[in-house]
Amino acid sequence: MLKYIVRRLILAIPVLLGVSILAFMIISAAPGDFLDAYRLNPSISRDQIKVLENQFGLDQNVFVQYFKWLGNVLTGNFGYSFSYRIPVFELVFRRLGATLLLSITTLIFTWGIGIPLGIYSALHQYSLSDQAFAFLAFIGISIPNFFFALLWLFMSAKTGWFPIGGLISQNFNELSIIGKIGDYLWHVVGPMVTLGTAGLAGLMRQMRGQLLDQLRQDYVLFARAKGMPEKNVIYKHAVRNAINPIVTMFGYALSGLLGGAVLTETVFGWPGMGRLVIEALNAQDLFLVMATLLLSAVLLVVGNLLADLLLAWVDPRIRYRLS
Repeated sequence: MLKYIVRRLILAIPVLLGVSILAFMIISAAPGDFLDAYRLNPSISRDQIKVLENQFGLDQNVFVQYFKWLGNVLTGNFGYSFSYRIPVFELVFRRLGATLLLSITTLIFTWGIGIPLGIYSALHQYSLSDQAFAFLAFIGISIPNFFFALLWLFMSAKTGWFPIGGLISQNFNELSIIGKIGDYLWHVVGPMVTLGTAGLAGLMRQMRGQLLDQLRQDYVLFARAKGMPEKNVIYKHAVRNAINPIVTMFGYALSGLLGGAVLTETVFGWPGMGRLVIEALNAQDLFLVMATLLLSAVLLVVGNLLADLLLAWVDPRIRYRLS
Protein backbone atom coordinates (compact mmCIF):
# COMPACT_ATOMS: atom_id res chain seq x y z
CA MET A 1 0.00 0.00 0.00
CA LEU A 2 2.89 2.37 0.74
CA LYS A 3 4.29 1.76 -2.75
CA TYR A 4 0.87 2.52 -4.21
CA ILE A 5 0.65 5.82 -2.31
CA VAL A 6 4.13 6.86 -3.42
CA ARG A 7 3.28 5.95 -7.03
CA ARG A 8 0.08 7.99 -6.94
CA LEU A 9 1.91 10.99 -5.49
CA ILE A 10 4.55 10.78 -8.23
CA LEU A 11 1.86 10.56 -10.92
CA ALA A 12 0.20 13.62 -9.41
CA ILE A 13 3.20 15.78 -10.33
CA PRO A 14 2.50 15.92 -14.11
CA VAL A 15 -1.20 16.40 -13.37
CA LEU A 16 -0.52 19.46 -11.21
CA LEU A 17 1.99 20.72 -13.77
CA GLY A 18 -0.59 20.43 -16.56
CA VAL A 19 -3.23 22.18 -14.46
CA SER A 20 -0.85 25.04 -13.70
CA ILE A 21 0.11 25.49 -17.37
CA LEU A 22 -3.49 25.46 -18.57
CA ALA A 23 -4.69 27.79 -15.82
CA PHE A 24 -1.83 30.27 -16.31
CA MET A 25 -2.37 30.46 -20.07
CA ILE A 26 -6.14 30.92 -19.77
CA ILE A 27 -5.78 33.65 -17.14
CA SER A 28 -3.09 35.42 -19.15
CA ALA A 29 -5.24 35.26 -22.28
CA ALA A 30 -7.92 37.39 -20.61
CA PRO A 31 -7.87 41.03 -21.82
CA GLY A 32 -6.09 43.52 -19.60
CA ASP A 33 -4.29 42.98 -16.32
CA PHE A 34 -4.16 44.29 -12.77
CA LEU A 35 -2.62 47.60 -13.84
CA ASP A 36 -5.54 48.63 -16.10
CA ALA A 37 -7.03 50.74 -13.32
CA TYR A 38 -3.68 52.53 -12.90
CA ARG A 39 -3.40 53.19 -16.64
CA LEU A 40 -6.80 54.93 -16.59
CA ASN A 41 -5.72 57.17 -13.72
CA PRO A 42 -4.39 60.43 -15.19
CA SER A 43 -2.41 61.17 -12.03
CA ILE A 44 -0.15 58.15 -12.63
CA SER A 45 2.51 58.70 -15.29
CA ARG A 46 3.57 56.25 -17.94
CA ASP A 47 6.97 55.89 -16.30
CA GLN A 48 5.35 54.84 -13.06
CA ILE A 49 3.28 52.27 -14.97
CA LYS A 50 6.46 50.85 -16.51
CA VAL A 51 8.05 50.57 -13.09
CA LEU A 52 5.03 48.64 -11.80
CA GLU A 53 5.02 46.39 -14.89
CA ASN A 54 8.67 45.58 -14.31
CA GLN A 55 8.09 45.04 -10.58
CA PHE A 56 5.33 42.49 -11.13
CA GLY A 57 6.83 40.97 -14.28
CA LEU A 58 3.89 42.00 -16.46
CA ASP A 59 6.19 43.41 -19.16
CA GLN A 60 7.51 39.94 -20.03
CA ASN A 61 6.27 37.22 -22.38
CA VAL A 62 3.60 34.92 -20.92
CA PHE A 63 5.89 31.88 -21.17
CA VAL A 64 8.67 33.72 -19.37
CA GLN A 65 6.19 34.76 -16.69
CA TYR A 66 5.01 31.16 -16.24
CA PHE A 67 8.45 29.57 -15.92
CA LYS A 68 9.56 32.34 -13.59
CA TRP A 69 6.46 31.74 -11.45
CA LEU A 70 6.99 27.96 -11.56
CA GLY A 71 10.61 28.34 -10.46
CA ASN A 72 9.53 30.49 -7.53
CA VAL A 73 6.81 27.98 -6.55
CA LEU A 74 9.35 25.14 -6.46
CA THR A 75 11.31 27.17 -3.91
CA GLY A 76 8.20 27.84 -1.82
CA ASN A 77 7.55 31.35 -3.14
CA PHE A 78 4.03 31.67 -4.56
CA GLY A 79 4.48 35.26 -5.59
CA TYR A 80 3.17 38.61 -4.42
CA SER A 81 -0.47 39.60 -4.36
CA PHE A 82 -1.09 42.67 -6.52
CA SER A 83 -4.24 43.64 -4.61
CA TYR A 84 -3.29 43.01 -1.00
CA ARG A 85 0.43 43.90 -1.35
CA ILE A 86 1.52 40.91 0.74
CA PRO A 87 2.97 37.48 -0.16
CA VAL A 88 0.37 35.13 -1.62
CA PHE A 89 1.29 32.28 0.74
CA GLU A 90 0.69 34.49 3.77
CA LEU A 91 -2.69 35.60 2.43
CA VAL A 92 -3.82 32.07 1.54
CA PHE A 93 -2.64 30.78 4.91
CA ARG A 94 -4.81 33.38 6.67
CA ARG A 95 -7.94 32.31 4.81
CA LEU A 96 -7.18 28.58 4.75
CA GLY A 97 -8.02 28.07 8.41
CA ALA A 98 -11.56 29.40 8.01
CA THR A 99 -12.08 27.32 4.87
CA LEU A 100 -10.79 24.14 6.50
CA LEU A 101 -13.06 24.71 9.50
CA LEU A 102 -16.07 25.09 7.22
CA SER A 103 -15.06 22.20 4.93
CA ILE A 104 -14.34 19.68 7.68
CA THR A 105 -17.50 20.46 9.63
CA THR A 106 -19.55 20.31 6.41
CA LEU A 107 -18.09 16.91 5.51
CA ILE A 108 -18.84 15.59 9.00
CA PHE A 109 -22.37 17.01 8.84
CA THR A 110 -23.04 15.65 5.35
CA TRP A 111 -21.56 12.19 5.66
CA GLY A 112 -22.31 11.68 9.35
CA ILE A 113 -26.04 12.26 8.79
CA GLY A 114 -26.56 11.34 5.11
CA ILE A 115 -25.18 7.78 5.30
CA PRO A 116 -27.18 6.68 8.40
CA LEU A 117 -30.39 8.25 7.05
CA GLY A 118 -29.88 6.51 3.71
CA ILE A 119 -29.43 3.15 5.46
CA TYR A 120 -32.48 3.76 7.65
CA SER A 121 -34.63 4.72 4.66
CA ALA A 122 -33.57 1.63 2.72
CA LEU A 123 -34.37 -0.67 5.65
CA HIS A 124 -37.78 1.02 6.08
CA GLN A 125 -38.72 1.29 2.41
CA TYR A 126 -42.07 2.98 1.68
CA SER A 127 -42.71 3.62 5.37
CA LEU A 128 -43.93 7.00 6.59
CA SER A 129 -40.45 7.95 7.78
CA ASP A 130 -38.94 6.94 4.42
CA GLN A 131 -41.42 9.13 2.55
CA ALA A 132 -40.79 12.02 4.97
CA PHE A 133 -37.03 11.78 4.44
CA ALA A 134 -37.55 11.60 0.68
CA PHE A 135 -39.68 14.75 0.79
CA LEU A 136 -37.05 16.60 2.84
CA ALA A 137 -34.31 15.37 0.50
CA PHE A 138 -36.08 16.71 -2.57
CA ILE A 139 -36.52 20.07 -0.84
CA GLY A 140 -32.84 20.12 0.12
CA ILE A 141 -31.76 19.36 -3.44
CA SER A 142 -34.16 21.88 -4.98
CA ILE A 143 -33.38 24.93 -2.84
CA PRO A 144 -30.31 26.87 -4.08
CA ASN A 145 -27.58 27.46 -1.52
CA PHE A 146 -27.82 31.26 -1.64
CA PHE A 147 -31.59 31.20 -1.08
CA PHE A 148 -31.23 28.76 1.81
CA ALA A 149 -28.55 31.08 3.24
CA LEU A 150 -30.91 34.05 3.06
CA LEU A 151 -33.62 32.03 4.82
CA TRP A 152 -31.14 31.07 7.53
CA LEU A 153 -30.07 34.68 8.04
CA PHE A 154 -33.71 35.77 8.25
CA MET A 155 -34.40 33.10 10.87
CA SER A 156 -31.25 34.05 12.82
CA ALA A 157 -32.14 37.74 12.77
CA LYS A 158 -35.66 37.06 14.03
CA THR A 159 -34.78 34.54 16.74
CA GLY A 160 -31.21 35.47 17.69
CA TRP A 161 -30.33 31.79 17.94
CA PHE A 162 -27.35 32.08 15.58
CA PRO A 163 -25.08 34.93 14.42
CA ILE A 164 -25.92 36.58 11.11
CA GLY A 165 -22.37 36.54 9.76
CA GLY A 166 -18.66 36.55 10.41
CA LEU A 167 -16.28 34.06 11.97
CA ILE A 168 -16.07 35.25 15.59
CA SER A 169 -17.98 37.41 18.06
CA GLN A 170 -16.92 40.89 19.15
CA ASN A 171 -15.96 39.67 22.63
CA PHE A 172 -13.95 36.74 21.27
CA ASN A 173 -10.68 37.80 22.93
CA GLU A 174 -12.37 37.89 26.33
CA LEU A 175 -13.53 34.26 26.11
CA SER A 176 -11.79 31.22 27.57
CA ILE A 177 -10.30 28.55 25.31
CA ILE A 178 -13.44 26.44 25.52
CA GLY A 179 -15.53 29.56 24.95
CA LYS A 180 -13.51 30.41 21.83
CA ILE A 181 -14.00 26.91 20.43
CA GLY A 182 -17.72 27.16 21.14
CA ASP A 183 -17.84 30.58 19.47
CA TYR A 184 -16.20 29.20 16.33
CA LEU A 185 -18.68 26.31 16.21
CA TRP A 186 -21.62 28.65 16.86
CA HIS A 187 -20.65 30.79 13.89
CA VAL A 188 -19.98 27.85 11.57
CA VAL A 189 -23.42 26.25 12.02
CA GLY A 190 -25.16 28.50 9.47
CA PRO A 191 -22.63 28.16 6.62
CA MET A 192 -22.21 24.45 7.40
CA VAL A 193 -25.92 23.64 7.21
CA THR A 194 -26.37 25.81 4.11
CA LEU A 195 -23.41 24.29 2.29
CA GLY A 196 -24.10 20.72 3.36
CA THR A 197 -27.87 20.50 2.90
CA ALA A 198 -27.87 19.68 -0.82
CA GLY A 199 -24.97 17.25 -0.45
CA LEU A 200 -26.64 15.53 2.51
CA ALA A 201 -29.88 15.10 0.60
CA GLY A 202 -28.17 13.69 -2.47
CA LEU A 203 -25.93 11.40 -0.42
CA MET A 204 -28.90 10.04 1.52
CA ARG A 205 -30.84 9.21 -1.65
CA GLN A 206 -27.83 7.56 -3.28
CA MET A 207 -27.07 5.47 -0.20
CA ARG A 208 -30.69 4.37 -0.05
CA GLY A 209 -30.72 3.33 -3.70
CA GLN A 210 -27.38 1.49 -3.49
CA LEU A 211 -28.42 -0.44 -0.38
CA LEU A 212 -31.80 -1.42 -1.84
CA ASP A 213 -30.01 -2.71 -4.92
CA GLN A 214 -27.63 -4.79 -2.79
CA LEU A 215 -30.46 -6.22 -0.69
CA ARG A 216 -31.94 -7.73 -3.87
CA GLN A 217 -28.72 -9.53 -4.81
CA ASP A 218 -28.41 -13.31 -4.69
CA TYR A 219 -25.69 -13.35 -2.04
CA VAL A 220 -28.07 -11.62 0.42
CA LEU A 221 -30.79 -14.19 -0.25
CA PHE A 222 -28.23 -17.00 0.17
CA ALA A 223 -26.95 -15.54 3.46
CA ARG A 224 -30.47 -15.29 4.81
CA ALA A 225 -31.24 -18.82 3.65
CA LYS A 226 -28.22 -20.08 5.62
CA GLY A 227 -29.71 -18.55 8.76
CA MET A 228 -27.18 -15.76 9.14
CA PRO A 229 -28.36 -13.07 11.61
CA GLU A 230 -30.12 -10.20 9.85
CA LYS A 231 -27.74 -7.59 11.31
CA ASN A 232 -24.75 -9.43 9.86
CA VAL A 233 -26.44 -9.73 6.48
CA ILE A 234 -27.20 -6.03 6.35
CA TYR A 235 -24.24 -4.32 8.01
CA LYS A 236 -21.45 -6.83 7.36
CA HIS A 237 -22.28 -7.58 3.74
CA ALA A 238 -24.94 -5.39 2.09
CA VAL A 239 -23.88 -2.03 3.55
CA ARG A 240 -20.17 -2.63 2.88
CA ASN A 241 -20.91 -3.34 -0.78
CA ALA A 242 -23.41 -0.51 -1.11
CA ILE A 243 -21.07 2.12 0.32
CA ASN A 244 -18.28 1.51 -2.24
CA PRO A 245 -19.73 3.81 -4.97
CA ILE A 246 -20.43 6.43 -2.31
CA VAL A 247 -16.83 6.44 -1.08
CA THR A 248 -15.58 7.25 -4.59
CA MET A 249 -17.48 10.55 -4.35
CA PHE A 250 -15.40 11.63 -1.37
CA GLY A 251 -12.51 12.89 -3.49
CA TYR A 252 -14.73 15.18 -5.53
CA ALA A 253 -16.60 16.33 -2.43
CA LEU A 254 -13.38 17.47 -0.76
CA SER A 255 -12.22 19.68 -3.63
CA GLY A 256 -15.74 20.77 -4.54
CA LEU A 257 -16.25 22.42 -1.17
CA LEU A 258 -13.62 25.05 -1.99
CA GLY A 259 -15.39 26.29 -5.10
CA GLY A 260 -18.91 25.51 -3.95
CA ALA A 261 -18.58 27.68 -0.85
CA VAL A 262 -18.23 30.94 -2.78
CA LEU A 263 -21.88 32.02 -2.58
CA THR A 264 -22.28 30.71 0.95
CA GLU A 265 -19.19 32.55 2.18
CA THR A 266 -20.32 35.73 0.46
CA VAL A 267 -23.79 35.70 2.04
CA PHE A 268 -22.52 34.85 5.52
CA GLY A 269 -19.46 37.12 5.33
CA TRP A 270 -17.26 34.10 5.98
CA PRO A 271 -13.56 35.00 5.47
CA GLY A 272 -12.63 31.88 3.54
CA MET A 273 -10.96 30.86 0.29
CA GLY A 274 -14.15 31.04 -1.76
CA ARG A 275 -14.48 34.80 -1.39
CA LEU A 276 -10.75 35.19 -1.91
CA VAL A 277 -10.98 33.45 -5.30
CA ILE A 278 -13.73 35.78 -6.50
CA GLU A 279 -11.88 38.86 -5.27
CA ALA A 280 -8.69 37.70 -7.00
CA LEU A 281 -10.49 37.05 -10.29
CA ASN A 282 -12.22 40.43 -10.24
CA ALA A 283 -8.91 42.19 -9.55
CA GLN A 284 -7.00 40.00 -12.06
CA ASP A 285 -4.57 39.17 -9.29
CA LEU A 286 -2.63 36.57 -11.30
CA PHE A 287 -0.46 34.96 -8.63
CA LEU A 288 -3.28 34.81 -6.10
CA VAL A 289 -5.60 33.13 -8.62
CA MET A 290 -2.89 30.62 -9.50
CA ALA A 291 -2.30 29.77 -5.85
CA THR A 292 -5.99 29.11 -5.19
CA LEU A 293 -6.39 27.03 -8.36
CA LEU A 294 -3.31 24.99 -7.52
CA LEU A 295 -4.68 24.42 -4.03
CA SER A 296 -7.96 23.15 -5.53
CA ALA A 297 -6.03 20.74 -7.76
CA VAL A 298 -4.02 19.47 -4.78
CA LEU A 299 -7.24 18.92 -2.81
CA LEU A 300 -8.70 16.96 -5.74
CA VAL A 301 -5.62 14.73 -5.98
CA VAL A 302 -5.47 14.17 -2.21
CA GLY A 303 -9.23 13.59 -2.03
CA ASN A 304 -9.15 10.93 -4.76
CA LEU A 305 -6.20 9.22 -3.06
CA LEU A 306 -8.05 9.19 0.27
CA ALA A 307 -11.15 7.81 -1.47
CA ASP A 308 -9.11 4.94 -2.96
CA LEU A 309 -7.55 4.18 0.42
CA LEU A 310 -10.98 4.20 2.05
CA LEU A 311 -12.22 1.78 -0.61
CA ALA A 312 -9.38 -0.58 0.19
CA TRP A 313 -10.25 -0.32 3.88
CA VAL A 314 -13.99 -0.80 3.40
CA ASP A 315 -13.75 -3.61 0.84
CA PRO A 316 -10.97 -6.15 1.58
CA ARG A 317 -11.38 -7.60 -1.94
CA ILE A 318 -9.72 -4.52 -3.40
CA ARG A 319 -5.99 -4.90 -3.81
CA TYR A 320 -3.90 -2.31 -5.56
CA ARG A 321 -0.94 -3.51 -7.59
CA LEU A 322 1.78 -1.58 -9.35
CA SER A 323 1.41 -1.97 -13.10
